[in-house]
Amino acid sequence: MKVEAAPQDRLKTKVKTAQTTVASYQSVNSKLAALKTAGSTLGDLATWRSIKATSSSTSVTATATSSLTSAAGSTTFDVISTAAAQVTTTEYPAGSTDITDGSGTLTVTVGSGNPVTVNVTDKTPAGIAAAINSTSGVGVRAGVVTTASGDSILQLTSSKPGVANTFTVDGLSGTSNVVTAATDAKIRVGSLVDPSDPSSGLTPGSYEVTNSSNTFTNLLSGVSITVTKPETGVTINAQSDVAGIADKMQALVDAANSVLTEVKAQTAYDANAKKGSPLTGDFMVRNISQTILGSVSSGLAYDNPDYVKPTNPNDPVETADNPLKIAFGSMAKLGIQLDSTGKLTFDSAKFTAAYNEDPAAIKKAGVGLGDNFEAMAKKQSDTVTAVVTGRSNEIDNLNNQISNWDTRLSARKLALQKQYTDLETALGKLKNQSSWLSGQLG
Repeated sequence: MKVEAAPQDRLKTKVKTAQTTVASYQSVNSKLAALKTAGSTLGDLATWRSIKATSSSTSVTATATSSLTSAAGSTTFDVISTAAAQVTTTEYPAGSTDITDGSGTLTVTVGSGNPVTVNVTDKTPAGIAAAINSTSGVGVRAGVVTTASGDSILQLTSSKPGVANTFTVDGLSGTSNVVTAATDAKIRVGSLVDPSDPSSGLTPGSYEVTNSSNTFTNLLSGVSITVTKPETGVTINAQSDVAGIADKMQALVDAANSVLTEVKAQTAYDANAKKGSPLTGDFMVRNISQTILGSVSSGLAYDNPDYVKPTNPNDPVETADNPLKIAFGSMAKLGIQLDSTGKLTFDSAKFTAAYNEDPAAIKKAGVGLGDNFEAMAKKQSDTVTAVVTGRSNEIDNLNNQISNWDTRLSARKLALQKQYTDLETALGKLKNQSSWLSGQLG
């Protein structure tokens, strides 16, 4: 049966070799996918519009938000007030068992919203607090504080700050006191006509912005500003995040080098051991490295983002002032070069200097570079994926043949067993005849 199974064993060896090759292709493909992502990120306008926000005050924080509308800018303002949530307290004597007005229900109204009914069974301060906290959509939190004399204070706090979240509670006995009034946060850009008189009005061009929370998102495009206390003369600056863009450039270079390293490992040949790697001699894979290195050595050319298609069909498709592609030249101007080992390097300082000198030109070139690498990686990845699909189909076909051989070998085994059973039967008869002849001869 071992001899009979030799063809099946050869098929299994082919499957194992093919699976190893497919795994190598997939490993290269994963690096190409990372390069495609890095190119897509670099070519994204949000990358080049990213900003870094700073505040002149420790009590005011400024955070850049990821947005296509982000823009560099600056603003100076005074923090007039911060947002606060309403806090109301009602004091009850120790041992109070019923602090309702006898209705058995409470009605909580927050701002201009609809009243919410709170059903009460336990009418003690603790029971009232528990009923409020367990009712959904109330918009008010409740708690009970015991004073030194043993009295109970029912404290109600709005869930959100701001004047719009002012609340009232009907159905409680006792006199409620507003300890903290609900207020909005207010920022003033400019000044008052009379700084000593808040009612004097604003000077021409000045304005105020209010918000129910302490975070403002509409003062600078793409910047979130959070205030914590009143303060004057706060300045927020938003500048292009050149360091963040440089990091995206570095990520692209790292991804390209990762592809080069993987291709080299998968196509390597050990001359001393006379042993190759799974993809040694695979031109398609080796060509990936040549494509990446060639794109750097030949310089950068990208689609003209400002190209205007002529409306007159007789006009030339492109002119010197309206080219289809922009020939940017050497990528060294972006800080990208090839070293002596065939790897890409990135000089962040050189890129930063070039960006600060001409942000618009470097932005267009950077977007073009990202788009080029994204398209290149996608094309190469699609080719590798097609090869993987073909090899996978081949493996499926081989596995089907192996399965068919299982059926053949099972039938062959039965045939051999019958054959040897018949031989053993015949041999037994011959032994019996031999014994009889030996007896007769004796």
